[in-house]
Amino acid sequence: MLQISELYIYPIKSLGGIAVKQATVTDRGFEHDRRWMLVDENNCFITQRQVPEMALLQVAIEDAGLRVTHKTKGDTITIPFASGSDVRDMVTIWNDTCPAARVSDEADSWFTTMLGIDCRLMHMPDDTRRQVDQNYAPGDAITSFSDAYPYLIIGQATLDELNGRLEQALPVNRYRPNIVFTGGAPFEEDRLGHFVINNISFYGVKLCARCVIITISQDSGVKGKEPTKTLSTYRLRNNNVYIGQNLVHKGDGFISVGDSLQVISLNHEERFIIKMPD
Repeated sequence: MLQISELYIYPIKSLGGIAVKQATVTDRGFEHDRRWMLVDENNCFITQRQVPEMALLQVAIEDAGLRVTHKTKGDTITIPFASGSDVRDMVTIWNDTCPAARVSDEADSWFTTMLGIDCRLMHMPDDTRRQVDQNYAPGDAITSFSDAYPYLIIGQATLDELNGRLEQALPVNRYRPNIVFTGGAPFEEDRLGHFVINNISFYGVKLCARCVIITISQDSGVKGKEPTKTLSTYRLRNNNVYIGQNLVHKGDGFISVGDSLQVISLNHEERFIIKMPD
């Protein structure tokens, strides 16, 4: 049986994630997930790819809004859930542009000081509708400020198998999933086509090509070579390494740790030949 073991949301894109026991499913992903994003002077998104120190900013959800704390400096700021301004700017995430709202001058100043770069914090209003890549998920699926899709799923068996190949095991936060599940074989998530959790349908649409972020320690912000070095020996295709599956969904409600995944159909494409350890 496949069963949810961990759930995560990432309210501010590329900052620290939050483990939750239950997540509300909205039209564009989990509630609060990547509804805020830092941008540069050209309104282009900023991530740990360019600024690894973003890993040192940890987010918590409180009654008053998001509380962001610098892990080593101890400085904090609270970001209200509602945008501080009705003024909209067009922001860029990869090849997409969409309208977003400025949060506040205070937030811009705080993040600029903490990261040592000129940046602004933007919020995605409810009436902004950013469509996912139609080449992989045709239809009306939308997402927030995620790279491309509203969810990433990964199996615990996959993480265990990979850690067995590494000299030092790495925590799940390296891979920034939304859903972690137990049961099944390593890389079971590759094959997930249509599955149901608590009467909500999820669809596996594209394996996740991983960038340099998985080599950055989420505790120190220090970049290394693993797990990309090891993944490249058996999960390489077209110069990209793959781990995890991107999802879209239909329906709303909530899902919880302990819920089962009812598999309706599988993706039958043979995408990788996994080389198991000798």
